[in-house]
Amino acid sequence: IPEGVDSHTFEPTADTARLIADADVIFLNGLDLEDPTLALARSDKKDGAEIFLLGEHTVQPDGYLYDFSFPRSAGHPNPHLWMDVAYAIHYTELVRGELSRIDPGNAATYRANADVYLTTLRTLNDAVQKAVDTIPPQDRLLLTYHDSFAYFAHHYGMRVIGAIQPADFSEPSAQEVAALIDQIRTEHVPAIFGSEVFPSPVLAQIAQESGAKYEDTLRDDDLPGDTGQPEHSYVGLMLYDVRTIVTDLGGDASALDAVPTSNPYD
Repeated sequence: IPEGVDSHTFEPTADTARLIADADVIFLNGLDLEDPTLALARSDKKDGAEIFLLGEHTVQPDGYLYDFSFPRSAGHPNPHLWMDVAYAIHYTELVRGELSRIDPGNAATYRANADVYLTTLRTLNDAVQKAVDTIPPQDRLLLTYHDSFAYFAHHYGMRVIGAIQPADFSEPSAQEVAALIDQIRTEHVPAIFGSEVFPSPVLAQIAQESGAKYEDTLRDDDLPGDTGQPEHSYVGLMLYDVRTIVTDLGGDASALDAVPTSNPYD
C-alpha cells in the first residue's frame, strides 16, 4: 500500500497485480479489510500459491468487536487487530509458521528472525500497558476519527466513547455531533484524536465546542517518518500513537523509552 493511502480505500494497481502473480504466499489482514486486494489475489495468484488471512487465524468470531463504524448489524467486525500488540505478536508467529511450512529449507532462518522481532514486540506490549496505566482512570477515554482503536482499548484498559468516521466514510449527523460534545463535557475528556491521513473538520468543531484538546496526528497503517528511518515501522507507529495518547490524556509515556526503535536486523 503506498504512503498516505488508507488500507480501506486502497485499489490495487498493475504493479500490485504483478507482485501478487509472483508470490508463493500472500498475507492479508483479512476480516473484510482489503476486499479488492483479496479478490485480485484470488484471481491472479499463480497455481499453488496460498492466501493467508491473518485476522481469521487470530480471533474466533466470539472475539470479534463490533462498534461505531462496524456495527454488528452490518456483519463485518472491526478489522484493526494489529493495534493490539498482543495480536501483532500472534501475526508474527503465524507468518513464521506459514513461511516455515511452505519453505522448510529456510525454516531455521524464519524462526531466528521472528525470535528477534518477537522480543521487541513483547517489550513494546509491556511498555504500552505500563504507559496506559499512568493515565488517570477517569481519563482513559478515546474519541477518534477512524475507528481503529477498539482492540487497543479492549486490551490495555481504555474505553472508546466514539468514532467519527463510519465504515462508509459518511459524516455524522448534527445530532450525533451534539451528543458527542455533551458527552465530552460530561466526562471531562481531556483530548480527542484525529487522523494524520484524514483531517476532520468535524472533530475540530467538536474540540472547539467541547473544550477538549484536538490532536490530529494519529495513524493506524500509515507509518511515521520516511523509508529507512527507525520510526518508519510498525513499532514506530505504535510508539508514536501511544506516546501521543498517553501524554494528551495526562499520563507518563516514559515507559516507552525502553522499546528499541533501531532495525534489529542491521
